[in-house]
Amino acid sequence: MAPVNTLVITGYGTNSHLETAHTARLAGSDRADVVHFSDLISGECRLSDYNFLIFPGGFLDGDDLGAAQTAAMRWRSLSDAAGKPLLRSLEEFLDAGGLVLGICNGFQLLVKLGVLPALDGARFERQASLGHNDSARFEDRWVRLLPNPESPCVFTRGLSLLAMPVRHGEGKLVCRDEATLARLAAENLIALQYADPEGRPTQEYPWNPNGSPLAIAGLTDPTGHVLGLMPHPEAFHHVTNHPGWTRGELAPPGTLLFANAVRYLRAQEA
Repeated sequence: MAPVNTLVITGYGTNSHLETAHTARLAGSDRADVVHFSDLISGECRLSDYNFLIFPGGFLDGDDLGAAQTAAMRWRSLSDAAGKPLLRSLEEFLDAGGLVLGICNGFQLLVKLGVLPALDGARFERQASLGHNDSARFEDRWVRLLPNPESPCVFTRGLSLLAMPVRHGEGKLVCRDEATLARLAAENLIALQYADPEGRPTQEYPWNPNGSPLAIAGLTDPTGHVLGLMPHPEAFHHVTNHPGWTRGELAPPGTLLFANAVRYLRAQEA
């Protein structure tokens, strides 16, 4: 079985990198390193040494110019010490079959980099973004999530209704046009949807905390190797994280998304 080596990128405003690495270890990752972005530039860290890459939540660059916009510009413009563009290293990582998870601020980065949704294989072409919540305020609450069983997403395979918290001010998916939004649904790239108490996709607030169309909480790409979601799975890695656990309100933890990724990577040839 192939080893699972997880890289969690930190720096410039991330704030849940330690919890994210911890959840990867709980899910069975052999290695889970928290590495500052600058180490990619210096060459002290190479994406090619890993097969699971995670962009955690936080407030990259204070959300200046829009959530994760400055970080996307950094990825697009910088090279490592050997002169190799970071974007090329990321492309090679994806082409080699690596898995990528973007959580909250990490999801915002993935869409602004064009890693998601990558329709027609147009990787690094921006086709969507994440805008301000319809409530015009920061939302910090627990939500229900409905996985799409038809999605190619590796992370959500075989999962049923999930629960985890959101904490964001810019979580509403915005597509470049209506045709793009329609294709996300038609091609099953909507991996996760906000659900009401009956487990049905919903536009109703507060169950859909940001007004995202088609109740979109998470997207995958056509390969199923990339998942971006606004809720925080790393914030629910133990039963006691759930606010209703003392009342017996049990729900599958967010760790299951990580576990699916680890299981998939282990099944690949070493």
